[in-house]
Amino acid sequence: MSNRHLARTITMQSLYQWDFNGQDVARMPEYIAFNRREFAPHFDDGGYVQETIDGVLAHRAEVDALIERFAPNWPIDTMTFIDRSILRLGTYELAFDAVVPSKVAINEAIELAKGFGGEASGRFVNGVLGAVYKDMLARGAIKEVDKEPPKKKEKEKEKDV
Repeated sequence: MSNRHLARTITMQSLYQWDFNGQDVARMPEYIAFNRREFAPHFDDGGYVQETIDGVLAHRAEVDALIERFAPNWPIDTMTFIDRSILRLGTYELAFDAVVPSKVAINEAIELAKGFGGEASGRFVNGVLGAVYKDMLARGAIKEVDKEPPKKKEKEKEKDV
């Protein structure tokens, strides 16, 4: 597992716990600490987990609106906690994180869904994030990082943080 994938796993698990336990932002540091201990006690993510969670929470209304817009048959409050957490992370990285390439955000979210979600989670996440991405392209909302020529294998898929 790459370092960035591990950091995304910790982020997704922390968002899951936050959502499952009533969305109390004050408890987020507790969830992050717990997941660091569980998944990678000696792992230095370079600030990715905290920055990404802060970003997801700061843009939560916009992220949730995008998810609801592109998953019209699945109101956000009827989604499973895990799918909702993965979609929040993926949508944030796709639409609001200027550093993460769009295709990496989508692919990583799909991998998380396959690993942690139900049987259809990977396809569901792919469909929603794919629709968000197509809409971004149609509106000309292409991130600068996506305009750059591809680096050697996307820097080996964001090998390290």
